[in-house]
Amino acid sequence: MRSVIQLIREIISGRKLIWELAKADFRKRFAGSYFGVVWMFVQPVVTVLIYFMIFQLGFKSVPPVPGAPYVVWLVPAIVPWFYFNEAMNAGTSCLQEYHYLVKKVVFNVEVLPVIKLVSCLVVHGIFVMIMIAMYFCYGRLPMATWIQIVYYSFALSVLILALTFFTTAVNAFFKDMAQIVSICLQFGMWLTPIMWDPNMFPNRPAWLEQVLKINPMYYIVAGYRDSMLTGHWFWERPSLSVYYWMVTLLLLIFGLKTFRKLRPHFSDVL
Repeated sequence: MRSVIQLIREIISGRKLIWELAKADFRKRFAGSYFGVVWMFVQPVVTVLIYFMIFQLGFKSVPPVPGAPYVVWLVPAIVPWFYFNEAMNAGTSCLQEYHYLVKKVVFNVEVLPVIKLVSCLVVHGIFVMIMIAMYFCYGRLPMATWIQIVYYSFALSVLILALTFFTTAVNAFFKDMAQIVSICLQFGMWLTPIMWDPNMFPNRPAWLEQVLKINPMYYIVAGYRDSMLTGHWFWERPSLSVYYWMVTLLLLIFGLKTFRKLRPHFSDVL
């Protein structure tokens, strides 16, 4: 846990630098683009529309939450996945993107995955506001549990950071890691109950839901839906909460140790 505590101290002490670099990273992604930041929303919105037309208009899928249209049930699950997907892809390649900073002796390279995370978190915050606006349009009244989105966003951010410390360190030596991450994310989207739910299948095996809960993203997706739709608090899933944080902290310790072990060689391979 000392490595985690040290990371927290480094983030706190370098928070101003992290924020300035994250803002610069956010602007850089859309530099030279005619429509600029608009492109940030095009693909996610199109994705939601496609799933809406296929599952709600085409298959007439009925979500497990009574009285909730499919799109209202879908969006709270797909919004955190957009954040996870974008932050994993961006974080995995951050050492290559900021190679000129890696080669500076005085720069703490451990903050690079954090910079990418904060940049993607800004986008996620905008999508959360769009999700809330959509709920108002569907006549959904605010619930106290909506504030819980802050907790689940933090929980997801820690998981992303844990994974990207490992993937970005390995990607510096093994360039195929970025492609492996991209493929795993494509499979992961369907292995996580985002567009579907086990309760939609009456003849499902009894063990299916327990297997799905092994995936940490199950906790996040279920949590966002609990917060926005059903009004359940995170402490109502005590065993799943404990499991999630145990796995996430172990991944964070492992990712940090891998990153710090390989860090002395980054400037030689980039």
